[in-house]
Amino acid sequence: MSKLSCGIVGLPNVGKSTLFNALLKKKQAGASNYPFCTIDPNVGIVDVPDNRLEILSKITKSRKIIPAVMTFVDIAGLVKGASQGEGLGNKFLANIRETDVIIHVVRCFENDEVIHVEGKIDPLSDIEVINLELILADMQMAENSLQKLERQAKGNKELIPTVNLLKKILVHLNENKPVRSLDFTKEEQELLKPYHFITAKEVIYVTNVSEADLPSMDNQYVQQVKKFAANENSQVIPICAKLEEELVLLEEQEAQEYLESLELNEPGLNRLIRVGFETLGLITFLTTGEQETRAWTIRKGTLAQEAAGAIHTDIQKGFIRAEVVTFDDMVECQGRVKAKEQGKARMEGKDYIVQDGDVILFFHN
Repeated sequence: MSKLSCGIVGLPNVGKSTLFNALLKKKQAGASNYPFCTIDPNVGIVDVPDNRLEILSKITKSRKIIPAVMTFVDIAGLVKGASQGEGLGNKFLANIRETDVIIHVVRCFENDEVIHVEGKIDPLSDIEVINLELILADMQMAENSLQKLERQAKGNKELIPTVNLLKKILVHLNENKPVRSLDFTKEEQELLKPYHFITAKEVIYVTNVSEADLPSMDNQYVQQVKKFAANENSQVIPICAKLEEELVLLEEQEAQEYLESLELNEPGLNRLIRVGFETLGLITFLTTGEQETRAWTIRKGTLAQEAAGAIHTDIQKGFIRAEVVTFDDMVECQGRVKAKEQGKARMEGKDYIVQDGDVILFFHN
C-alpha cells in the first residue's frame, strides 16, 4: 500500500523537533532554541505499538516480531506570511501538501529560557497563525484552478460542477474556515480528488506541556485548545515532549518504572502513534507462525483478496480463501489448531471485509 504519512507542524520553538527526536528514539532532527533550525523535512519511520504481537508470538513461539510502521515528517517551523513566501514559506507548504494527516504541535508551557516567536504564550493565537497561512495557501490554489477551469468550461459544460465546487470552497475559505469543516456530497468528493487542499486534511493537535503539568497534562492552555478542537471535530493529545525525550534514553524496564512513578501508564508517543494510525484510516491484520508474528497495514474496509496483496501480489492473484480467527479467540484457544476444533476458525471468501486484529491464514494457488 502507498506510504501514508503524518506531517508535524507548528510555530518555531514549540517542541516539534524534540517530539520528533523522541519518536525516532534518536537525534535525527536538530532541536535548537532558534527559529528555522529545521529546514529540510526530516522523515522518520516508527513502529506502531501493539501488544497483541507479543502475545501471539508466545503462543506460536515465533522467532521474530515485525510490527506495523508509520511515517512521520518533521516540517520546518512556520511563521506569519508563509503563504507569501516568508521564512521558508513555499517549501514548507509543499512539504505539508505531501503528507496525509497534520499533527499540529502547540506550545502549552511557560519557560523563560525558550523563546516564543510571538513573545508570549497564547496557543489559540499560535493555531490561528498557522491555520491562516494554510487557508491563504488553499485560497491561492483554488483561485488559480478556478481561473483556468472557468476558461475551459466555456467550451466544456462537464466542467461546470467543478467550477461551482471551487466557488463554494472559496467562499468558505474566505470566511477563514478550513476545507475539512465543509460538507460535501459523494459527487463533490469525487470532483475534489485531484485538488490537494491542505486544510482538507485531518488535524491532530498535540498540546506540549511542561513536566510540572504531569500526570494530568492539563492546564488552562490545554483547555483552550480542547475547546477549539471540539468545534472542528479534531482530536487533542496532551504530551510532555521533554519527558518523552528523557524516556527514550532509558532502558525499557527503567522507562516503565519512571512512568509508573509519575502515575502514567504509557508514553504519550504511543498514544500519538496509535491515533495517527487510526486517523489515516488504517488497521492491521496479523499473521503468526514459528518464523514470525507480523502486523500488516491495510486501509479500513479492505477486502480479503486485496489484503492478501499486502503480503505478496502472487497470493492476491492466486487467492482461494482466507482462514480467519479473531485475536481474542486465538488467545482463548492458545492457537489455530484448537480454534479450528472449537469452530472459531472461519473460512472467508475474497469479498470478506478484513477487521482489525484478524489473524489470517491465506490459501492460494
